[in-house]
This record gives sequence, structure tokens and C-alpha cells, in this order.
Amino acid sequence: MNQSETYFKNYFSTINESLNSINTSYLEKIAFLIKKTSKLGRKVIIIGNGGSASIASHLTIDFINAANIKAMSFNDSSVITCFANDYGYENWVAKALECYSDAEDTVILISSSGQSKNMLIAANKAKHMNLNVVTLSGFSSKNPLRNLGDINLWVDSNAYNIIEMTHHVWLLSIVDYIIELNNKE
Repeated sequence: MNQSETYFKNYFSTINESLNSINTSYLEKIAFLIKKTSKLGRKVIIIGNGGSASIASHLTIDFINAANIKAMSFNDSSVITCFANDYGYENWVAKALECYSDAEDTVILISSSGQSKNMLIAANKAKHMNLNVVTLSGFSSKNPLRNLGDINLWVDSNAYNIIEMTHHVWLLSIVDYIIELNNKE
């Protein structure tokens, strides 16, 4: 086996281990929480920074288009820069939640490090507003975001791409599970 072949086999093995590290009952709980949110006529709000914002956008489209779940993400640069300018970058997500969320919405906060101040403040704001909160994080098992949700998913890795790919696949598996449940109804 050559060097590149070894690298990629090890890389894919690491992702596979990361994906399979989840207790799938957590994914099921999130799916049922989202279905409950939808049955109440509420929406799912998915938020992240950087690569996690891209995951939020992809997930939002799949919830809306494929799973028939009302969803939104805060990736409009005008919203971000307005609230960041007026309230500070660390507070922009919390302010957006104040403006766009309704009682019994579900908020999914994605932060690879679990230490992004805007996500931590948003998690606390969402709990104060009695919203359902799901968090996804990685890096340290003691990262502060990991304990702020009603359901918290954590990836045991220090590599951004491993964490982000794992978050992405876990979340998309929830979309596909909801689609399967909807087809059985």
C-alpha cells in the first residue's frame, strides 16, 4: 500500500469510527423532538459558524424540501452583520433568536469547539425562552456547550473536518429517519 492509500484508508476509518461512536437513541430522540416541533406548527432553527453554518444551510434545505419540516438558518449576511454591529458578535445569535423564534421551536446549535461565545450565549438565551435546544460539539469532553442543550451530541476528536463531517452525517441521518417515519404514517 502506498503512502496516499494508507492516508485515505486511515482517514476514512477515523470518520467511520467517529460516526459509529454515537448512541443512536440520541438521534432518535432528536428526530422525535423535531417531529413534535413540526406537529405543533413550530420550526427548527439551525445555527453554526463557518463550516457549521454551511451544515446549517444544507440541513435547513433538507428539512424543508425533503422532510416537510419548517426550518430556517441565520446565514443571511445582512442579519448577521446588523445584529453583530448593534449588539456585538457574541450576542448576534441570541438577538436573532429573540426576533425569529417562537415558543416551542427547536434550536440546533453547532460548534466544533463547543466554545464559541455566540453559541454559548444563544444556548442560554434559548433555554431562558423555553425553546428546545440541541447542541453538537467536539474537541474537549468538557467544552461548555456540551452541557447546555436538552440533547447534546459530542464528537471525540480534535480535528475540525472529522467533527464537522460527523455532525453533518448525524444530522442528515435524522432528516432521512424523519422521511422514513413520514412515509410510514
